[in-house]
Amino acid sequence: MQTNPTHSSLVAVGDSFTEGMSDLLPDGSYRGWADLLAARMAARSPGFRYANLAVRGKLIGQIVDEQVPVAAAMKADVVTLVGGLNDTLRPKCDMGRVRSLLTEAVERLAPSCGQLVLMRSPGRQGPVLERFRPRMEELYACVDALAERHGALVVDLYGAPSLADPRLWDMDRLHLTGEGHRRVAEAVWQSLGYAPEDTEWHTPMPTTVPPGWAARRAADARFARQHLLPWIGRRLTGRSSGDGRPPKRPDLLPYGDAPAAADAGQV
Repeated sequence: MQTNPTHSSLVAVGDSFTEGMSDLLPDGSYRGWADLLAARMAARSPGFRYANLAVRGKLIGQIVDEQVPVAAAMKADVVTLVGGLNDTLRPKCDMGRVRSLLTEAVERLAPSCGQLVLMRSPGRQGPVLERFRPRMEELYACVDALAERHGALVVDLYGAPSLADPRLWDMDRLHLTGEGHRRVAEAVWQSLGYAPEDTEWHTPMPTTVPPGWAARRAADARFARQHLLPWIGRRLTGRSSGDGRPPKRPDLLPYGDAPAAADAGQV
């Protein structure tokens, strides 16, 4: 790994985590860790180019079919790949198939870019994580093995105590808040060899008084009504939140001017 490197291009591949949900901007669009990372890298490299092929709700098979060939053809300096977690959250999940598809993705991307970056995605504290933890850890064991085999970097967000804090997750309990995405961007930034801008990104937030019983029950009811029931409905009907949605940033194009990129990276 280089120290204080310079990269001229970044391609991000994945699902809603990489698309940037739920780091909401005033215009209703999502920013997210990949945009923040690209802004920082652009500030150091004139003419920096960035593509984000991620689409919310995508399973690893869809990522392999729809995004991986496009990303490989772009020949970027850095490619980030995060996928498979949506598969593990399905009631029926063939982990053998997930591992095979993830392997295919890595084998196609690693030779096509300067540096492939994989991740052990963060997990929010709570019963959902505990229910699916065995599948997630099987997925991450595969990530570690593939990284060692193909010279990829692994950013361990799953092992970061700060990112398990429910306060860093949106009310849908599936996506990080803006502060969570900022910490992820910092983690990837440091893993690529850049000098830290926040040495405490992995440190848990200060302890606060937890909400009372009534507030927690109200939040549970709101979560079920606004997020859980629609999610179940999509599963039962075979639909996805990403159906018909194009990639966030499909072309590898220059990403803003340096001053603007620097400002965006400091949010």
